[in-house]
Amino acid sequence: MNDSYPYYLANEPLQPNADLEVFDKYSGEVATRVALADSDTIDRAIAATVQASGPMRRLPPYARQEILNHCVQRFEERREELGASLCIEAGKPIKDSRGEVTRLIDTFRIAAEESVRIGGEVLNLEISPRAGGYRGMDRRVPIGPCSFISPFNFPLNLAAHKIAPAIAVGCPFVLKPASRTPVGALQIAEVLAETDLPKGAFSILPCRRDAADLFTTDDRLKLLSFTGSPEVGWKLKSKAGKKKVVLELGGNAACIVDETADLEDAADRMIVGAFYQSGQSCIGVQRILIHAAIYDEFRDLLVAKTKALKMGDPRDEETFIGPVISRADGERLKNWIDQAVAAGGRLLCGGGRDGAMVEATLLESVPPDQPVCAQEAFGPVAVLSKFTDFDVALDQMNDSVFGLQAGVFTRDLYRAMRAWDELEVGGVVIGDIPSWRVDNMPYGGVKESGLGREGIRYAIDDMTEIRLLVIRQP
Repeated sequence: MNDSYPYYLANEPLQPNADLEVFDKYSGEVATRVALADSDTIDRAIAATVQASGPMRRLPPYARQEILNHCVQRFEERREELGASLCIEAGKPIKDSRGEVTRLIDTFRIAAEESVRIGGEVLNLEISPRAGGYRGMDRRVPIGPCSFISPFNFPLNLAAHKIAPAIAVGCPFVLKPASRTPVGALQIAEVLAETDLPKGAFSILPCRRDAADLFTTDDRLKLLSFTGSPEVGWKLKSKAGKKKVVLELGGNAACIVDETADLEDAADRMIVGAFYQSGQSCIGVQRILIHAAIYDEFRDLLVAKTKALKMGDPRDEETFIGPVISRADGERLKNWIDQAVAAGGRLLCGGGRDGAMVEATLLESVPPDQPVCAQEAFGPVAVLSKFTDFDVALDQMNDSVFGLQAGVFTRDLYRAMRAWDELEVGGVVIGDIPSWRVDNMPYGGVKESGLGREGIRYAIDDMTEIRLLVIRQP
């Protein structure tokens, strides 16, 4: 990791200051410093995207593909560097960090493939005598300048899910990375600056919230794509004006394990779902519903596997649980665990905290209105409960303000299809955890979990508009 990083204004690195301290999330020490943009800089960046709209729109698909393929090649070459930086700035265990770099590469590769597949269709307009002699066709055109705001938990890949489809369709953009983890987005910017993107095609600008209003309110921007907390996301939507808004927000994902499941396999996957990257995923497993016939056996298996997890320095190859993003988040989560126990819940394992380090924690018999059940924990904690009726369990899964993804471990085809029919979520995963995602699938939620879908092809739909052509033959 460098001693300092510039921001990128209209494709160019600038270092007017080094005001943003980025901390090593494990040691708490300053790891690097990053340039902060002010509102005037953001205004200039938006003006540059407007100027770049025509040149970006006119870039032929093969040129966009070449740019994206260059990024794939450079990320491959910088794989270890990117993973090491991510481990430091996010506190993400090194194996998880390398996994995110792989997904970054996948996301750009998928975008490169999709960049030459953006087409349209020929329309049959002759549906009645008055339309005789008319024919039509449509195609997708770039929506124009886009505004992106990315979160701290996947600093590389969730920025990539906005940047890569924008390049694929020819949309210039400004991006605000999370202030706690800005380095990943700036490393992407380093690679973009090596390409032949038109001047002004991109700006990546860390900034304080009080300087960031233009990312939301400026009418020159035609789309806002935000990933982060529901509280912030819905507030931004209310201020976004006429622009299109895509929101990828929070969750408290639930997972069913019925009596037909392979318990060893389900327990192994549940460990990943609940505790992968210290539980800091909006589709992390937070609620686990277990059939009564297998409850005791599965609970004991899960507790044993949880106790075996290693917590510590994220640079250690054997570490599974690293720090959460801040001491304040660790304290919040500890308070929620203690509240759940005070309300009658039983602590099965974990529950301890040291600064930003929170032990992998399992609870049972927690009242459903407790924050650790009803809100988004965003940390290494999951709550177990028992069911006897599959349909009632589906209702319990739906009893949430969130609806991002859900997991169902069953070998019963009819139950699997019923879950797909009844669960009020953006995605149902059968035989695996709700935390599972690949980067070409439609990903997003309903209710408080957001609006719209990411996944390259689906983001391309949001970043384009349909333009119709009608031809009359006299």
